Amino acid sequence: MFTRTLTLTALAAVFAAQTVFAETQGAESKRFTADRVFDIEYAADPQISPDGKTIVYVRHSMDRLTDRDVGQLWTIDVASGEHRPLVTGASAASPRWSPNGDRLVYTTASSAGPEIRVLYLDTGRSFALAQFLQGPSEAVWSPDGKMIAFSMLVPAETPSFATPPKQPKGAAWSDPVRVFDDITFRADGAGYLPYGANQVFVLPVDGGTPRQVTSGEAPMQSPAWLANDTLLVSGNLAEDREMDPIESEIYALELSDLSVRALTTRDGPDYTPVVSPDGKRIAYRGYDDKVLSYQQDNLYVMNADGSGSTELAADFFGSFDQTVWAPDGKSLLSLVGDHGVLSLYRVGLDGKTTQVATNIGGASIGRPYADGSFSVSGGRKPVVAYTAGFADRPSEVGAIGLDGKNSKVLTALNDDMIPYLEMPRMEEIKVASSHDGQEIEAWVYLPPDFKADGTFPMLLEIHGGPFQMYGPYFSSELQRYAAEGYVTIWSNPRGSTGYGEDFAHAIDRAYPGNDYDDLMSLVDELVARKYVSEERLFVTGGSGGGILTAWIVTKTDRFAAAASIKPVINWMTMALSADIAQYVRRHWIREDPWTNPEAFLKFSPIRYVDKVVTPTLLMVGEEDFRTPAWEAEQFYTGLKMNGVDTALIRIPGASHGITGRPSRLIALTDNIMGWFAKYDPAKTDKAAVTAVQDGSATSP
Repeated sequence: MFTRTLTLTALAAVFAAQTVFAETQGAESKRFTADRVFDIEYAADPQISPDGKTIVYVRHSMDRLTDRDVGQLWTIDVASGEHRPLVTGASAASPRWSPNGDRLVYTTASSAGPEIRVLYLDTGRSFALAQFLQGPSEAVWSPDGKMIAFSMLVPAETPSFATPPKQPKGAAWSDPVRVFDDITFRADGAGYLPYGANQVFVLPVDGGTPRQVTSGEAPMQSPAWLANDTLLVSGNLAEDREMDPIESEIYALELSDLSVRALTTRDGPDYTPVVSPDGKRIAYRGYDDKVLSYQQDNLYVMNADGSGSTELAADFFGSFDQTVWAPDGKSLLSLVGDHGVLSLYRVGLDGKTTQVATNIGGASIGRPYADGSFSVSGGRKPVVAYTAGFADRPSEVGAIGLDGKNSKVLTALNDDMIPYLEMPRMEEIKVASSHDGQEIEAWVYLPPDFKADGTFPMLLEIHGGPFQMYGPYFSSELQRYAAEGYVTIWSNPRGSTGYGEDFAHAIDRAYPGNDYDDLMSLVDELVARKYVSEERLFVTGGSGGGILTAWIVTKTDRFAAAASIKPVINWMTMALSADIAQYVRRHWIREDPWTNPEAFLKFSPIRYVDKVVTPTLLMVGEEDFRTPAWEAEQFYTGLKMNGVDTALIRIPGASHGITGRPSRLIALTDNIMGWFAKYDPAKTDKAAVTAVQDGSATSP
């Protein structure tokens, strides 16, 4: 047993004796080893030109020296496939074409700070629009191509109740106190929040001084041009906005006098307005708030003045995501989670839906989430550019006609590496849940040397959210597990998105719950197929998968070891201290912890920590404010008090997205496998035999 919290370096050293990784000679050198993480490249945010001839996308690669995921802009000629660098040398993101396709705006950073730059395609020259003290985002072109609208933080004066005395010159006093009076005063990935709010600005594309066009304490964002003199923005101007964290409306903002008029008013979120090509209609997403833990985004169209709002495809099974107008203004294109994959659907103004493309995704490199995007050109034969997802390689840039024909993949970013490696084989599995017979979809990576002889170790990896969706997509984490010999399974138990609202609602106020039965049914299936040894079962997961991992070990001892990553352990502390505390209280539990603590504790793994006998590793980022470090620490301490083998890993500088840097992704997977190797019966038995053979075993 470990008697202290271990750093990543120390823990790796402890596990080195038990763990055999693939940095060896012979056949194993062809596996997806830890160092291969730095060789990965993937495509994101493909933007096709208005004439449909050129795609600009963000080409991501891993910088070994800075330990960063770096994005640079590349172009692709759609007809010939010619592939060229456009913006290199500095990380760049969010390229957006001008209305006539002669320029691009994109975001980057220089020694002077964050920038929005305009690049002229005919000369390749670019310049920074302005100096920004804060990071600008969401840049969008005006219809006439003369202005840019964007959002940016506007700092406000920090509240204070005292004036400290003046510090003597050269003195080394403590940092001044920080005062907060908002319910959300920190956010995951941002830390303790500066006082202020995001506001919308406009700026001529010839450069100059940004003009702030929204103001106040309420954040305003997601600008869209209704006309050259009118913006649409999203936000919540209600006085009680902090207590209703999902509420938002769409507002029309007149640039001439900065007057604001609400176009939507219902109880529930309305956001992401998209203006039709003729400027007469606005598409947007949202729903009537029924105060549930999950509610699907519906798709609506209203007139430009806010009248005549109509829901499209009201009976459609899925939740609408990224949405744009088709060039002719007669239909919309929307990305939808679709039974494990992302599909692009065309939605007519009459509500009829047609699938245009599928298997969009692959841009989530760590875990196999369905993550991708698309854009569409103009012209008589519009072309859609999208991130193409695969099971055996990261995302590429794909293109397809709006009619669903002439599909092609235009990049091969990892052909210098992956064809020369022994990659696992993927199988899809569907089982009936032991709880109620509900079909559960899953995927399995089978190691390169796999045989269905009942000897292989199994690693069950559980997704977070919990309202999220895994799919048959490349994943560095799962590739590492399979490369080291684990039959690796990932799935979409009840509560996952992409299978209809009822499937997701099955865990409303019942999470974790019968999703446990779904997962155990999958494990039973692998054992029955003799894919894995029943003595060599392991389980891990992050965030929502972290709480399910912790929940599983309170209910069964069938796993040899577990690794709960960035988990929720106590719903009461989540509802009082996480950055989504009010959402947890109002929408998930729908009770107050001070009046009904049992509603929070009955689904909290900490309540049942005395039932655990499985050796369980806990891991969390030290700057995680989504599932804060004290969540993992509660379970760790409880396990220690009950004499259960455990260890706690805290990752310095990491937020909830632990694997944001390549070295952290390696540390996560390799320490999980190190922990599992320590408790793998096959490896410990082999070590015992070796000890007897070489005389190192001690006599009883």
